[in-house]
Amino acid sequence: MWRSQLRTVISTLNRKTLPQSISPQLLEENTTQLQNHTNFSTLRGFNHNGRTRVSRNPQTLVWNSEFLGETSGFCSSGSSEETRYCWNCKSQGPFLNCESCGSVQPVDHSIDYFRIFGLDRKFDIEDGSLEGKYKDWQKKLHPDLVHTKSEEEREYAAEQSARVIDAYGTLRKPLSRAIYIMRLEGVEVDEEQTVSEPELLGEIMEIREAVEEATDSQALNQIQSQMEEKLRRWSDSFANAFRSKKYDEALRSIQRITYYHRVKEEIVKKL
Repeated sequence: MWRSQLRTVISTLNRKTLPQSISPQLLEENTTQLQNHTNFSTLRGFNHNGRTRVSRNPQTLVWNSEFLGETSGFCSSGSSEETRYCWNCKSQGPFLNCESCGSVQPVDHSIDYFRIFGLDRKFDIEDGSLEGKYKDWQKKLHPDLVHTKSEEEREYAAEQSARVIDAYGTLRKPLSRAIYIMRLEGVEVDEEQTVSEPELLGEIMEIREAVEEATDSQALNQIQSQMEEKLRRWSDSFANAFRSKKYDEALRSIQRITYYHRVKEEIVKKL
């Protein structure tokens, strides 16, 4: 019963993803619809407990909705060397769907989000490298396109489509992408960690006071521009630390990115 309901949600959702351009706001709305579905967390094995952490367990990750919108989760792990075969034609090495017969495959959680989009596992992603592949996958996995297939394959299509949506939403945001790629390396990220650096704590307090005291949109936009510059700088810092496997430095960068992201969220609420 719940699988049928999920297919209905995905079908409705994906009709919105097929146009030539994808609105970030629309994607957020679509993802929220999925996550608010009664049985979606059961399907994907998430543990929505409201805490913010990156687990070393490859099956579970929970992040805090306070700075990333609605509660979401990652359901991907490192690549597997195990040989896969198409359930329908038995061809070797099918991906989300089989290139030989076109059949949609069951979800394989050993395929991480970067592989779904044909990307190397690295933090830096070129602009436009996600959207085109996202639309291609949705055209292949759209539940309406497999309505004549078996119930089992329609279920595969609904689950694969949902996973591609989650992968796209995760990788397109620098903060969630940083948390995800650290998780793939088995590094725990605790976003509830108390700020211990006096410099950062003082800076954040000053910025929040400036936001509270801002009387017009011009002042808020100026602060927002400053935050965007800080986010770019600390995203670059994270990328360099991650490439060098300096995970302590990478974690400090994530902490900075998190707080500047929260400030941006506060500004958006006031604009």
